[in-house]
Amino acid sequence: MTNKLRVGVFGPHGRMGGAVCELVSASEDFVLVVRIVEPGQSGGAELAAVDPTGLDVVVDFTAREAIAANSGWCALHHVPWVLGTTGLNTADQLAVRAAAERTLVFAASNFSIGVALLADLAARAARVLGLDADVEIVEAHHRHKRDAPSGTALTLAHAVAHARGQDLNHVRRDGRSGLCGERPRGEIGLHALRLGDVVGEHEVQFAWAAERISVRHEARDRKVFALGALRAARWLAAAKASHLHGLFGMSNLLDG
Repeated sequence: MTNKLRVGVFGPHGRMGGAVCELVSASEDFVLVVRIVEPGQSGGAELAAVDPTGLDVVVDFTAREAIAANSGWCALHHVPWVLGTTGLNTADQLAVRAAAERTLVFAASNFSIGVALLADLAARAARVLGLDADVEIVEAHHRHKRDAPSGTALTLAHAVAHARGQDLNHVRRDGRSGLCGERPRGEIGLHALRLGDVVGEHEVQFAWAAERISVRHEARDRKVFALGALRAARWLAAAKASHLHGLFGMSNLLDG
């Protein structure tokens, strides 16, 4: 194939960065142009030395501490940016939005198509059931994960809250302990498990008078996230023909 998508990967030595590099290298649709490493690291090029003109898109699963530098570089050089970093604080989120005013940004807490469908199903259930249903979200990840609840669990919680016309910040409860009293109407509970080498599990439970349903997703290999990120990269490359900038997410993939 002559028109391969030229990809740069931030953090190629990380779990996700390594998985993305492996898939790109084995693909007939992409070519790995550069591995972008932190200052002092080997096995790639530091950001200041990267030629942006040779890139169609960059994929980023680095730690949130790199957001400021990475977002600024992508915005300055108008390089489309696929971002999968979670645990972002307010300043990080503002940096992402600022970058989206100058280039194309595809940000997601989870690049699994299955999780995107899970969020869509949870939102539909929340709209139908309303505030009469109690909602609990349970997530499990490997013992090395740094943030909790997971970004995906928060995405699911936001989807449910939005569908019910709620502000998640006003109804969210992370875990329970002690004499916490009766469960308030409309509360959304989040619970995080950290176990061994679990790749990622998310479940949204709804319960109301005499009935209970749950929707659940399990990722068995982190390659599903890398595959989803490359699908997002392909989507950004196509979107570049009609968009100069903007912030996009997994709903755009579901919508086609």
